[in-house]
Amino acid sequence: MMERRRRSRNNGAMSDATKPMDADAFRDWGHQLIDWIADYHAGIASRPVQSTVQPGEVRAQLPPHAPEEPEPFDRILADFERVVMPGITHWQSPHWHAYFPANASFPSILGELLSAGLGVQGMLWQTSPACTELETHVLDWTAELLGLPAAFQSSGPGGGVLQDTASSAVLCAMLAARERATGGRTNREGCDGTLVAYTSEQAHSMVEKAAGIAGIGRAHLRLIPTDNTHAMRADALATQVAADRADGLVPFFASATVGTTASNAIDPVGAIAAVCRDAGMWLHVDAAMSGTAALCPEFRWIHAGVEHADSYSFNPHKWMLTNFDCSAFWVADRRWLLEALSILPEYLRNQATDTGAVIDYRDWQVPLGRRFRALKLWFVLRSYGAEALRAMVREHVRLAQDFAQRVERHPLLELAAPAPLNLVCFRLKDRDDAANRALLERLNASGALALSHAAVGGCYTLRFCVGQAKTTAAHVDAAWERIVEEAQH
Repeated sequence: MMERRRRSRNNGAMSDATKPMDADAFRDWGHQLIDWIADYHAGIASRPVQSTVQPGEVRAQLPPHAPEEPEPFDRILADFERVVMPGITHWQSPHWHAYFPANASFPSILGELLSAGLGVQGMLWQTSPACTELETHVLDWTAELLGLPAAFQSSGPGGGVLQDTASSAVLCAMLAARERATGGRTNREGCDGTLVAYTSEQAHSMVEKAAGIAGIGRAHLRLIPTDNTHAMRADALATQVAADRADGLVPFFASATVGTTASNAIDPVGAIAAVCRDAGMWLHVDAAMSGTAALCPEFRWIHAGVEHADSYSFNPHKWMLTNFDCSAFWVADRRWLLEALSILPEYLRNQATDTGAVIDYRDWQVPLGRRFRALKLWFVLRSYGAEALRAMVREHVRLAQDFAQRVERHPLLELAAPAPLNLVCFRLKDRDDAANRALLERLNASGALALSHAAVGGCYTLRFCVGQAKTTAAHVDAAWERIVEEAQH
C-alpha cells in the first residue's frame, strides 16, 4: 500500500539504509506518510470499525529482541501494515459511536507534526517563549469562545493551561484545593487524614484516582447520590458535607460534571457552588466532552453556575477537532495552583522567571517537561473558525436528538436516560442485562459500527454518541437500521 515515492535530490537514489535518515530521505518518506494518512481518512468508512485481533496476537508477530543493525524504512512500514494496522480500532471512522469522540482533523495533525519537528521543551518561558505565549493567548481565545467567566482570562489572577487529559486537570485542581485548605501545609508535611472530597456517583473514575494520588485517600472521597436525570443532588451534597463537618473532618473539594461519561448528565453547578461556598470548598467543573457544546450560545445553559467555579476543564481532543492529547484547564486564581506545584531548583533559575513577568507552565502541571500542544489547537481554531465548529456541534446534536426520537417511537427499544446533547443511552425494552449485552456484542462484531455501554440506573445500557467529525445523517441512518435489525433477534 505504501509505494515509495522518489522525491530525493540525489537523482532518485535513496539514502543508504545503514545510515541515519537524512533530510532528503525524511522529505521523501514524509510526503509518502502524508499521502498515506490522507488516503486512510478518505477510505476509513469502508474499514471494519473495531479490531478483531486476539490478545497477544500483535506481539506474537514481533521479534523477541530489538534490532542490532539499522533496517530499511520501507521494511518498517511494511511491518506497520502487516502487524500494526490489523490491531487498530478506527476511532476516526464516521461509524464510531462508542465512548466519546477523539477527533483528529488535518490542521491538528499538521500542528502536531510541526510540534514534533520543532521538538521544543516548553517547561519555562525562557526555554521557548512562543510555546508559552501562544498557549496563554489561545486559551484566552477558547475561554471567550465558550463564554467562560472573565476570571479565567490570563489578564487577571487566573488563566489557562493545556494538560494532557482531564485526569491531570482534576488532579491539579485537587492539589490546589488541598493547599488552599491547609494554607500550604500539606506540601510541607503531608495530609493528616482530615480532608474530604466530593463528587457524583456518576462522575468519571479520574476523581477517585486523583484522591488517591493527592494523598487524600479514596476512602475520603464521597460519592454523592444522583436524581432521576443522573445528575448530582445538591441537597445530598449539603447533607454529606454537614455530617462530615460534625465528625471533625474538613470538606475541601467538590467536582461537578457537565456531561457524565455514562449518560451525559449535567450536574446543577450553581446549586453545588452554593454548597461549596458555604463550606469554603474548592469547586472544580469537569466538562471533558460536553464543554465543546458551549461554542454555541444556545447550549451555554450547560455552564449555568460556572462563574462560581474555582477551576474548569474540557477536552478539545474529544469534540473540537484537536487530536489527542489536548485538555484545556483554567483556574480563577492561579496562586494556589502555583503553591501546590511550583518548585525551583537552581538549575531552572533564570532572569525571566526571577522578574515574575512571565508564565512558567511547569508550575501549572505535575510533570516538568511539556510539549507544544498549543500549536495544534491554534491551527484548528484558525483553519475552521468558530462558526464552522458551531455548525458541526449543532448538526451532531440534531442527529443525536433525531436518533433519540426514533428510540422513543420504536416498540422494542427505550431510552435509558435523558439525552441533553449528543449522547443517547438506550436498551431493549423489557429485556434483562444479558439480552442487552448480547445486542451490543452482535452490533460491534458486525464491524459496521462501534457502540459502548454503561450502567445507568443499575441497568446495562447501550450508548450511542454522535460526535465523530465525519459522521453524517447517512451514517446515523445506517447505524439505526443495523440496531433495529439486531434488536429483532
